[in-house]
Amino acid sequence: MTHPKKAAVIDMGTNTFHLLLVELCGKKFNTLYKEKVAVKLGQGGITQNQITAEAEKRALHTLGHFKNLIEGENIDQIFAFATSAVRNATNGPEFVKKVKEELGIQIHVISGEEEAQLIYEGIHFSGALDEHSYLMMDIGGGSVEFIIGNAQEAFWKQSFEIGGQRLLDAFHYHDPILPEEVVKLEQYCAEKLQPLLDAIARYKPSGFVGASGTFDTLVDMYYAGMLESKLTGQHVFDLPVVDFYQLFKLLISKNREERLQIPGMIAMRVDMIVVASCLIDFILQHLSVESMHCSHYSLKEGAVSRMLSGEIDLHD
Repeated sequence: MTHPKKAAVIDMGTNTFHLLLVELCGKKFNTLYKEKVAVKLGQGGITQNQITAEAEKRALHTLGHFKNLIEGENIDQIFAFATSAVRNATNGPEFVKKVKEELGIQIHVISGEEEAQLIYEGIHFSGALDEHSYLMMDIGGGSVEFIIGNAQEAFWKQSFEIGGQRLLDAFHYHDPILPEEVVKLEQYCAEKLQPLLDAIARYKPSGFVGASGTFDTLVDMYYAGMLESKLTGQHVFDLPVVDFYQLFKLLISKNREERLQIPGMIAMRVDMIVVASCLIDFILQHLSVESMHCSHYSLKEGAVSRMLSGEIDLHD
């Protein structure tokens, strides 16, 4: 009898590092363990395209902790990848080398295009798609990925380096955020996202899917506000647009301390969720949808789906 294969996925985002330990069973996987840590790799240096010494220290500490957990499960298949912060940092290659030397973890630095493709595969895996065309969106700390497609294929995809940490550093100077800061942020998005607006006009997506991160927290706030709990094992949640706007009004009118008091909010998202919500507001102005699907699956589940299909080689 063959034992199910175990594997680890490490997603090293600009703000958050994720660890996902899985057991691969045919076309499905079981989650053995997952953890996320707010490493804030982009903090203090992202606008200069640098990973600061403090950020590197936090990253190595967290990766060391992840490695202990992986070894505790006797897993030797590790797929580790890094996105925007490492991709754009002039000292990114040195950081990758240091991780390999100190911890023996080989990091794949993935391009924005690959990141968007993996996010599409993760959303697809969640069952959020059907024959209709959707605009899919994943807001990271460094970059934001957009994909237009359906359950069959992705027609269009692009990554833009306007993630939450970058928007926070550029526009969110006052707390609560000032109305003119919101206006400036959205004008900046209009400028940077012209290729996306052209693609929306061309493909006319009829639905909207937001993946992980900010969308998970918005869903948690929505459910907490209705005093309902989410079902375990559910990977896709619906957030009506009118309810998003109620949350949006709350988020832009409160300061950090007050935002932390909102049921469903987590400390890890409290800073970035304001600018991320402004970005969602900007996107909703260009779509006619009444509800957004929020997929709990994204980048790391995309990597797992590749492991299951054999595209990522897991040697015996």
